[in-house]
Amino acid sequence: MVTLAHENETPLEAELRGLAGSVPDPELPVLSLAELGVLRAVHTVGPGRVEVELSPTYTGCPAIETMASDIEQVLHERGIPEVTVRTVLAPAWSTDDITPEGRRKLREFGIAPPRTTRAPSGPITLALGPTRHTTDPLTCPHCGSPDTELLSRFSSTACKALRRCLSCREPFDHFKEL
Repeated sequence: MVTLAHENETPLEAELRGLAGSVPDPELPVLSLAELGVLRAVHTVGPGRVEVELSPTYTGCPAIETMASDIEQVLHERGIPEVTVRTVLAPAWSTDDITPEGRRKLREFGIAPPRTTRAPSGPITLALGPTRHTTDPLTCPHCGSPDTELLSRFSSTACKALRRCLSCREPFDHFKEL
């Protein structure tokens, strides 16, 4: 998980980061942008001027423009006349950036949260294999069973896969690891 350093943050920047971070994700409105881990920083760059750093979940993410617009709106409503939202690609966003609260909310919403994929220092391992994961099972958000199968690598958005629990037989979305 990317941990953002906010030690030099002013009280105003902390307040504005809280406001920007509370904006719901347009594709998964159960999560805020802070819980999704895409809000990187908020900086005051002059009187009435703020710059927000935002990372897309993947290159070409169609929701990034809506996220930026929603952040601009909430900060304008707070009285900040000039808001610039910059797309930041480094460090790249990873599903490991989703907060524990975000993972809990996904599960409660019926979406299996992504498994942790990245070691603290190192590349993400890519392994192709069977649709059932026996070494690192994905648990059903409905009944908690690890006995699940992949139905489709894509679901309602490119970020999710469609799975089914073999115990309770319920289908569910899985937020794919990245």
